[in-house]
Amino acid sequence: MQYLGYAALLAAQIAALAGAGFSLFAAIQRPQTHDGRVSRWAIFANGGFLTVSAVILTWALVSSDFSFAYVADYTDRALPLFYRLTAFWAGQEGSLLFWAWTAAVLGCVFALSPAERQMPPQKKLFFWAFYLSIQAFFLLVLTSWSNPFQEVMPAPSDGNGLNPLLRHPGMVFHPPLLFLGYAGFGLPACAALAHGVAGGGGQWIRPMRNWTLLAWVFLTVGIILGAWWSYMELGWGGYWAWDPVENASLIPWLTGTAFVHTAAIEQRTGALKRSNVALIVATYILCLFGTYIVRTGVVQSLHAFGDSGLGLPLLLAMGVIALFIPVSLWGGMRSETSVPKADSRAGLISLGVWLLIALSVVILLGTMWPVLSSLWSRHTVGLGPAFFNRVCTPLFALLPWLFAVAPFRGWRGGFRDSRGMGIALASGLLTIAAAATLGVRMPVVLLALGGGGACLVAAGYCVLRYPQARRSRKQWGMYLAHAALALMVIGVALSGPLKVSNQAQLAPGDAFEVGGYRVVYASAERGQLRDMTFQRAVLEIRRGGKVQGFVRPERRVYANFENKTFAEAGVLPGLGREVYGILMGLAADDTATVKVSITPGVNWIWIGGTLLCLAGLVVCGRQRSQAAANPRNAQEVDHG
Repeated sequence: MQYLGYAALLAAQIAALAGAGFSLFAAIQRPQTHDGRVSRWAIFANGGFLTVSAVILTWALVSSDFSFAYVADYTDRALPLFYRLTAFWAGQEGSLLFWAWTAAVLGCVFALSPAERQMPPQKKLFFWAFYLSIQAFFLLVLTSWSNPFQEVMPAPSDGNGLNPLLRHPGMVFHPPLLFLGYAGFGLPACAALAHGVAGGGGQWIRPMRNWTLLAWVFLTVGIILGAWWSYMELGWGGYWAWDPVENASLIPWLTGTAFVHTAAIEQRTGALKRSNVALIVATYILCLFGTYIVRTGVVQSLHAFGDSGLGLPLLLAMGVIALFIPVSLWGGMRSETSVPKADSRAGLISLGVWLLIALSVVILLGTMWPVLSSLWSRHTVGLGPAFFNRVCTPLFALLPWLFAVAPFRGWRGGFRDSRGMGIALASGLLTIAAAATLGVRMPVVLLALGGGGACLVAAGYCVLRYPQARRSRKQWGMYLAHAALALMVIGVALSGPLKVSNQAQLAPGDAFEVGGYRVVYASAERGQLRDMTFQRAVLEIRRGGKVQGFVRPERRVYANFENKTFAEAGVLPGLGREVYGILMGLAADDTATVKVSITPGVNWIWIGGTLLCLAGLVVCGRQRSQAAANPRNAQEVDHG
């Protein structure tokens, strides 16, 4: 079976190379005589062969065929079927195969979509030349450096097992959603390059809008699930540690979010044509850069795979794609229209975009600082969470203020609704005053809370005030996204700086105080399941003399990982304050060392994140023809 799986990879690579070569030749020599049919056959063949490879690896995981080195490395016989399936993307080889397969599936779906049929012939051919070339690159990696079909002879009787940290619902879905986001951004990036190289006439953003939004939603869901997993599984009580691998997914999300907003400016005003091409291509390059960080071990990280020999190929791929940016920008594209006025809605959105880009640059430089500092010093310097929090938090806190003001400005300047803007800003100031009255003193926290309050009120006001906003699904989604962002900003502002913690060593019946709560150590429990043993502390949570509930943190030891214990947090959820408990250790006499944190507002991060993803899906919809969608002819009243 290994030979069949590898042969399917080689066949997929041949299909990608042949399709890319033919598409490029036809685009240059005879663009009007080809309708892209051969290119579509190539992506269908590429997707078909990759599906064969994916099915073979999946069957090997399900059947515990340990003659596959990948199966032996990441599963064992005690692993439940569900986690054996998700081991597909637990390791480097499987995750890269999953990325290539999802990219092929997305390409096949796009080939059948109206957006592909509406492309002019030359742009269509250039698009498939770029897209199939990227597929060929991933298949080169899979058939050389990261082959998932290596054979073990003789086959071991059992495998090494799946990393216990990955046995969590958040981590089950987090990696594939990230890969779907990364692969999804390849579609608009290739469309942008094709648009520029072919001369820049016509539209490309509107036909690719749904594809861009879906990629953005996938990446957003992946990041939110990763943060939730970190909060629940790593046992440190936080959700974002500014780890290099965490940052690697956040950076393209920031630039992708910036592109979603600059694309709206181009559709509405015709400005920022070249900027949009550069921004979406840069976003896809940053997706590859995230893979570079994770797969090469260039920066030390809890989540990285270590050095795998992929560093140079990934750098070359990023470099080649980057070379096409100036080619596409100056390959016949019309020059930019005037820059949006600073006091217009487009100008305020542009300012927000610059904040997002500034954040991505700061996080990129901070993440790579150990590598950069090695250029002039033998002692490399890493920048920890304190640096990122100090530099990035004020920039994040400014964003909701911009989103609170922008809806009340005209696209080309002037006030559309000065009363609405006054209400939103007054709400923000009242939120600051209320927080200060309750004892919040940190300026950045007050700024973030005020911005969140202003943005929430602005979104609600616009939906209630303007009938056009209530009738437009696009604007419903936009205001929902801004409200969701406000909730997340409020959650982050409350849960980070205002969290209180206490740690104690307790015998059964002992108690201690933390953040106005009384924590009583009720009892200890021990047990054994199929693939692990566990220790559990039962903590009774009291407030004002009344029992609020119980928290049951655990320490676990998994089969094949007996030399290490793993924490499982216990939580007592709440929309206001959440009680978060960690069992640090449990002695033979049931003496327990526990750490309990009171985290205000943390669940608003997960609620806001969920609403943010739903908002992206709400905005997606059927696309009008390019003629009807011309921004110069559009008559739609947009209050978003």
